[in-house]
Amino acid sequence: MSAVMEDDSRPLLSSEQTGESYSTDSPDFKAKRPFHVEPRNIVGDDPQERVSAEAAILNSRVHYYSRLTASSDRLLSPPNHVIPRQEEIYIYSPLGTAFKVTGSDPSSKNPSIITIFAIWNTMMGTSILSIPWGIKQAGFTLGILILIFTGLLMLYCCYIVLKSPKAIHMDTSDWEFPDVCSYYFGKFGKWSSLFFSMVSLIGAMVVYWVLMSNFLYNTGQFIYNYAHNVNMSDSEFGTNGSDRVICPYPNTEPGGNHTISTLYISGNDTSDGTSFEHWWSKTNTIPLYLIILLLPLLCFRSAAFFARFTFLGTISVVYLIVLVTIKAVHLGFHLEFHWFDTTKIYVAEFRLLFPQFTGVLTLAFFIHNCIVTLMKNNKHQENNVRDLSVAYLLVGLTYLYVGVLIFAAFPSPALSKDCIEPNFLDNFPTSDVLVFVARAFLLFQMITVYPLLGYLVRVQVMGQIFGNHYPSFLHVVALNIVIVGAGVLMAKFYPNIGSIIRFSGATCGLALVFVFPALVHMISLRRQGLLRWPSAIFHSFLVLLGMANLLAQFFM
Repeated sequence: MSAVMEDDSRPLLSSEQTGESYSTDSPDFKAKRPFHVEPRNIVGDDPQERVSAEAAILNSRVHYYSRLTASSDRLLSPPNHVIPRQEEIYIYSPLGTAFKVTGSDPSSKNPSIITIFAIWNTMMGTSILSIPWGIKQAGFTLGILILIFTGLLMLYCCYIVLKSPKAIHMDTSDWEFPDVCSYYFGKFGKWSSLFFSMVSLIGAMVVYWVLMSNFLYNTGQFIYNYAHNVNMSDSEFGTNGSDRVICPYPNTEPGGNHTISTLYISGNDTSDGTSFEHWWSKTNTIPLYLIILLLPLLCFRSAAFFARFTFLGTISVVYLIVLVTIKAVHLGFHLEFHWFDTTKIYVAEFRLLFPQFTGVLTLAFFIHNCIVTLMKNNKHQENNVRDLSVAYLLVGLTYLYVGVLIFAAFPSPALSKDCIEPNFLDNFPTSDVLVFVARAFLLFQMITVYPLLGYLVRVQVMGQIFGNHYPSFLHVVALNIVIVGAGVLMAKFYPNIGSIIRFSGATCGLALVFVFPALVHMISLRRQGLLRWPSAIFHSFLVLLGMANLLAQFFM
């Protein structure tokens, strides 16, 4: 160790500023400041599961030297022995993975089309299932306007987040937005950004548990009914024909928010205590069965295995789009415009329940906590704003397509538009083969993604509290029991994914979408002497809008 420490007296590295390049083939490769990740977090090339003490020490030293001076003064660049070997340099992703740097060839970075679809794929999630319900809650016309307006607002706030590190006169090449919040607001910014990031992650995990319970129940019910030749059409309130649409909880009082008030009377109960339905209940038993499968998966030290299945997200979204198109073609459009009054069959075009939709959309368009890292891999950095705008356009069009088609094709007057469920797949019977495939596919995808979300929660919580991502098995089990317990309780007593999404979206959006980006932007402009009153008024309005969005959720 003494021999190694003596190397500190060696001449320091070049003081030339190298920008954000992470190339390993250039002559001045050692002048670049890498970020080293322990091999247990590396995916790709099938690395061995091991933890290198030397790697951890090198990582700590690099961070130590990076804190000694600003990027404008490179006199204290890391010495030679602190720089990891060329084959050990990786770029860290907020998704808990690391990717090896292969060279300075520009082709090693992603072209714009790949960057755009990476953002689209990352943003697409469970919220897409609640878009038709959100449009119903806001009203068809107002829902479309809100979707467009919220998408533009979220795009602007994301643009602020993307450019925020560049306004800081330090080396921010490995910074994310929480680091920017920590720079401007100190420990309060650091811990509050961590808290609201946890809200979005744990909220997503709760939604996943509710949906996995739903999909597992319906998949098992389909297999049981098919094997025993059971016909459920007589016990379900819905339309007739080959393309049946059902109303699981019909409302006799039009205009009410029946989805929230009646959805959670524990269904699937029968008087026969020994029947299949007694042991296969969506709310009473299925959420508990999932513990047996998912709790052990959450305790894995590394999530690298599950990261290999992330491509399933793209396939599932494409299949949902195809499914919606087929259903719309078969069912046709059923629209009738009543601008302010809800009838027995149709909902008004403008409804006072619209804040529920804004809460859902805040999470649906949320990518602000990882957009900086996603854009770093873009080959043409000058096109970042354009590519981000195109990605948001594609996401908005996808949500519009699914939401408008499902709402318009919902068969009225046979059924009331108020019957559209927070998960629009619940409006199709268990016996529908196309919907069965969608549910089975989404179930498998969520089983693989759920441990990844748990890994992210563990890395952030344990890393901040204990300085170690895996302090002990007992610590990890205790954290996982809390997370799983939240999912089980919600799946049993309040399995409304629409409400869960809108509350978690409005909560995390308050800080990471509206308040922090607006304040960071105003403080940055003020320090440069460029803040003007129109900008101050507009960005203050964004802060008030985020607060109003959250408060409104409690009155809907």
